[in-house]
Amino acid sequence: MNRAPDRSSRVRCSAMGLALLIRNGTIVDGSGAARYRGDVGIAGGRVVEVGRVASVAERTIDADGLIVAPGFIDGHTHMDAQVAWDRLGSCSCWHGVTTVIMSNCGFALAPCRPKEREWFARCLTAVEDIPTEAMLAGIDWTWESFPEYLATVQRLPKAINYGAYLGHSALRMYVMGERALTEKAREDDLTAMVAMVKEAIRSGAMGFSSSRATTHVTPDNTPVASRIADWAEIDRLVGAMAELNAGIFQIGPDISGGEAQRRFFARLKQVAVATRRPVMFGAISSLQGDKPNPWTYQLEYLDDCAAAGATMWGQATTRSINAIFSLKSYLPFDVLPAWRALRELPLAEQKRRLADPATRRQLVAAEATMKPRDNVMQGGGAATTDPRKPDYENLYAMKGVDWDDPTIAQLSAQRGAHPVEVIIDLTLQNENQIFVQPLVNEHPDHVLGMLRHPRTLATFSDSGAHVCQEMGSSLQTHMLSYWVRARQAFTLEQAIRKLTFDNASAWELGDRGLLRVGYRADLVLFDEGRVKPAMPTVETDLPGGARRLVQKAEGIAATIVNGQVTLENGQSTGATPGALLRGPGSIVPVA
Repeated sequence: MNRAPDRSSRVRCSAMGLALLIRNGTIVDGSGAARYRGDVGIAGGRVVEVGRVASVAERTIDADGLIVAPGFIDGHTHMDAQVAWDRLGSCSCWHGVTTVIMSNCGFALAPCRPKEREWFARCLTAVEDIPTEAMLAGIDWTWESFPEYLATVQRLPKAINYGAYLGHSALRMYVMGERALTEKAREDDLTAMVAMVKEAIRSGAMGFSSSRATTHVTPDNTPVASRIADWAEIDRLVGAMAELNAGIFQIGPDISGGEAQRRFFARLKQVAVATRRPVMFGAISSLQGDKPNPWTYQLEYLDDCAAAGATMWGQATTRSINAIFSLKSYLPFDVLPAWRALRELPLAEQKRRLADPATRRQLVAAEATMKPRDNVMQGGGAATTDPRKPDYENLYAMKGVDWDDPTIAQLSAQRGAHPVEVIIDLTLQNENQIFVQPLVNEHPDHVLGMLRHPRTLATFSDSGAHVCQEMGSSLQTHMLSYWVRARQAFTLEQAIRKLTFDNASAWELGDRGLLRVGYRADLVLFDEGRVKPAMPTVETDLPGGARRLVQKAEGIAATIVNGQVTLENGQSTGATPGALLRGPGSIVPVA
């Protein structure tokens, strides 16, 4: 459970001296109030003094010229496996994030019987693009139940804070076995699942997560278990949280478009109104799908739900959600036989053959045989592993992080060359060249409209998922560099509130999200004139040398978690003060 701040600690801790003092910073406290110059004193993992601080400290950081703000909170991540081998919590940690909520969309590693571990890992492979072998090598899988998983996360050394949902697909598989992938739940199944939802909430789950998204499939390309459930099952499981008056219901929405999406949202409204539990879903703008609804539809829906007495939040990102391509990961043509044979070769040999005129002609000709584009919504996984013929007007050659890259169509016209030749030339010039295909949120003004709505949260990074297919972990630094500095659509104070206090409030993290006396000392120090995402690269730093996209940041001087400096200028200090955050329904004693 997350306790309310203990403001009485100021006098007690000050008399003992400070562990850390941050001097001469410009404080933006997360409330939306105007910035001010001041010092911050930290002791016992909490902020104990703010203003002009005269106390003695073991360490002092001179923050002159830097913004001092609460650490950022990311409520939509999939770091359930990664937490087992990545102490830092990357890539989120590099962008000022100090707290994440994982196990979104029903995907989780618990509950899980030992004999089903490989299947669970394969399912996460389908979602997160981490090889099953790497996952099994990186996880010391000692748990079965959800409370045991939380206990494992609590024990693990970690540099950021983690909270977790109970995932619907995992729950269904545990209770129903293989029937979970094909059948509706029986009464005995529902009774068992209701009991386990209550057990999870009491052990510290942030809530219960599920998915109805058509893009969420098993390794066999069939619907994940949560999509087989009927709405009566959802009613019972969210109702179990309502009985305890605790827990958030997070769901991956139907994004197929048109009438199907409207039916989904109408039924979700019934759940929210009946149970009175907070509900969250990913709010997006999309041109994909079958007769896609206008981007304003979901915002109007949020207002309608509020008028009906429901607490409903849309989780928004700060830019397009993209499929990422590169020579070192996926290219749009990898499924074609001529390309597949080349792409299985070592990188140096690929480059040699790509420079050969005869090979290039063969590869360009092969592109004409690709599947044509259709009206089926594709996520990052399908867009990279089962791609359609590219729309070169919607495929960008990434040259920076300012959302103004040239399209392949533009470069093709400028050079008088086939788009495939342009892609080949760019990769030969720079083997780290990244290509970006927006899947949703294609128009910046639509994204801005969603971010400005009072019932959306800036918190949809998907960090930990699609590790070599998408890159959303830079959400926070993109917010600061693009929407604050470049577009001036938000003041710095407004943006920081959206990344901190608004998210902390939505997840009921009562002692985080503000820089105030008594609150947990989760802080980020950055240069507001320089902060921005760095360019992404493909690295082989997963267990067993598997690849992933890595995106760091510029302009962040220090990150502090529970009073300890974890990162300085992007480099780890080795400190691992991160905590497991248990939800407000937890009855587990606070350590």
